Amino acid sequence: MIAAHHPIQRPPQAKLLVVDSNRHIGHARRSGFVDFLRPNDLVIANDAATLPASLQGFHIRTGLPIEVRLAGRPSLRPEDVRRFNAVVFGEGDFHIRTEDRRPPPELAAGDGIVLGPLRATVERLLGHSRRLSLLFDGSADEVWAGLAHHGRPIQYAHIDSPLALWDVWTRIAGQPVAFEPPSAGFILDWHLFAAMRKRGADFATLTLAAGISSTGDAELDRLLPFDEPYRIPATTALKICRARAKGGRIIAVGTSVVRALEHAARENNQVRGGEGLATEHLGAQSKLKIVDAILSGTHEPGTSHYQLLRAFLDDATLSRATDELDKAGYYTHEFGDSVLIERVRL
Repeated sequence: MIAAHHPIQRPPQAKLLVVDSNRHIGHARRSGFVDFLRPNDLVIANDAATLPASLQGFHIRTGLPIEVRLAGRPSLRPEDVRRFNAVVFGEGDFHIRTEDRRPPPELAAGDGIVLGPLRATVERLLGHSRRLSLLFDGSADEVWAGLAHHGRPIQYAHIDSPLALWDVWTRIAGQPVAFEPPSAGFILDWHLFAAMRKRGADFATLTLAAGISSTGDAELDRLLPFDEPYRIPATTALKICRARAKGGRIIAVGTSVVRALEHAARENNQVRGGEGLATEHLGAQSKLKIVDAILSGTHEPGTSHYQLLRAFLDDATLSRATDELDKAGYYTHEFGDSVLIERVRL
């Protein structure tokens, strides 16, 4: 696969690899996604808007530069914005590959960090010298203002020009709670919604604070995804019940939607409206209870997103699909091409 270098959400030439429940693999134009929908299917997307979660500043005790990438929060409540979990780096920016970034200054509980107009205190390290809990000074309104003024979207070296905030917001973006974009939703636009309706399919949303995709550290990356708060509207839960009663499939737009729905249904195989904290890592040993298919970006083996796809397909079929992506020159990363995978019924 080839890294997508340009922040174009809906390139007209975007491709879609399709794997059905019989393990058949095919290729289509991504704009033809609706052609694979059936009457009574329910498509669910993450409506989280993306925070400007990358903050440059300096470590007060040493005076050394630091980059803080916000990577977790206790809840989705707007007033609950003073405390974040974060991953930190030393001097440098997105032009340097994440795995080549310098380590941050040696940090300890109580250390202060200045991030533009914001000041934060290290509460504690979270099992690693580069992962920590931060408490921002000031009111919630002051923190929001500081993030808006000083923060930038988290970005990686495969895109060489700075991302603007509108580059990482989907068409359905609502509450700003995601740390990186729920980029599978870049496919969505109003023409697609109209086409879904003509096919007899329905659409719903949920909100999950989608976390970061890479830390640059193998030990930390094994912990991904970190815990992610989510909210499922009662209307979405009701639509899921109705779709399943009519024989429709539940199609998740992105791994974040799968994670929220499967966590919500972990106890009684049903999704109810409300808030929760997704803590489970889905993979080859997971038995999906709600989601029948996923529309996702293309993901490389070894990543946490790829691991989740193993809940839908056996490794042999997933390997064949990866080979097809490589042979057909699919683009990967957030602005790349897409896959539509229906879980294999055993």
